Amino acid sequence: MHDRVYEVLVLCTGNSARSILAEALLNHRGAGRIRAYSAGSHPTGRVNPFAIATLRRFGLPAEGLRSKSWDEFAGPAAPRLDFVFTVCDNAAGEVCPLWPGRPVTAHWGVPDPAAVEGTDEQKLQAFEDTFRTLARRVERFVGLPLVSLDPAELSRRLREIGES
Repeated sequence: MHDRVYEVLVLCTGNSARSILAEALLNHRGAGRIRAYSAGSHPTGRVNPFAIATLRRFGLPAEGLRSKSWDEFAGPAAPRLDFVFTVCDNAAGEVCPLWPGRPVTAHWGVPDPAAVEGTDEQKLQAFEDTFRTLARRVERFVGLPLVSLDPAELSRRLREIGES
C-alpha cells in the first residue's frame, strides 16, 4: 500500500466546464490518492452554471471550484505535478508552460458542452453526457496500478483512456 498522493492538472482553454467537471471527478473518485486541479490557457473567470448543476445532480461537491489561469501552476510555489490531462483540442495544441515536476501528459478530449445551443434541458443533457464520459475515464485512471507501471506503459494506457 502506497500513501503517495498524485497531483493532477486538467487543462482546457476556458476552464469553465470540462476541466472543472474532471477536477471534481478526480478529487472525488481519487479518494485521497489524487489531488486534482483545473486551469485554462484563457480562463473565462467563471464556472459555467450547468457544470455546477451537473456536479450537484451527481452528488459531487462544487464548492471552491473556480476558473483560473494555468499560470498558477507554472511557478515555484505550484504543486509538483504528476499528470497533466488536456480535455479540449485547443488546449492540447497550445504551447504549455513548463510544469513543476515531470508530469506525464495525455489528451482526453471531449466535445464542449458549453458550445451546445438550445433549451436549458438540451444544454444540461450535453453537460451530463460530458460528465459520464469523463467519469468513465477517471474510473479507468484511478484503477491503474500507477506505482508499478513503467513510463512507456503508463503513457500508453493514458492514451487509451483518452480514446475511450
